[in-house]
Amino acid sequence: MEARASAKYLRGSAQKARLVVDMIRGKSVGEALAILRFTQKRAAHGIEKCLRSAIANATEAAERHNVAVDPDDLVVKACFVDMGPTKHRRRVRPAPQGRAYREQRHFCHVTVLVSSDGREAAPAGRGAGRGPAAAPAATRDAKGGERNPSKKAAAEAAPEKQAEQPDAPAADSAAPAETNE
Repeated sequence: MEARASAKYLRGSAQKARLVVDMIRGKSVGEALAILRFTQKRAAHGIEKCLRSAIANATEAAERHNVAVDPDDLVVKACFVDMGPTKHRRRVRPAPQGRAYREQRHFCHVTVLVSSDGREAAPAGRGAGRGPAAAPAATRDAKGGERNPSKKAAAEAAPEKQAEQPDAPAADSAAPAETNE
């Protein structure tokens, strides 16, 4: 069961809110709430409210579908911060020698996705760490994607073919052995 909540027009820049969001991504809901409660950042309060809203949305959706979801089993699957508008948020600050500095006040939008399906951030057990990130470097191209799978299969099969062929006489064994006399 997944649920989502978003908080729009939070005061503060998106860059500063991302510092807080990065601390809770992939954690259990209890850990994330504890981190947000004791974080000395201004954005933490708004993100905590958004996380609590996502938890409430998850329990409500579970009740609607007649599924039992324990809020302690929820995990912060994804969370991200987008920039909000800065239009009509420009202010003028006095500067030395009668000048004025223009500054922008920033808004940000926070989105939190919680899930009751196990931890997505830290897979454990059999098959952990598989996927394109675990592929050997020789089989990936410059962008990190897989190369042509037929070439990959041919490269893997080539050493097997060499092992099946009978041993041919090596050029080194036909040459006379050198002795030091």
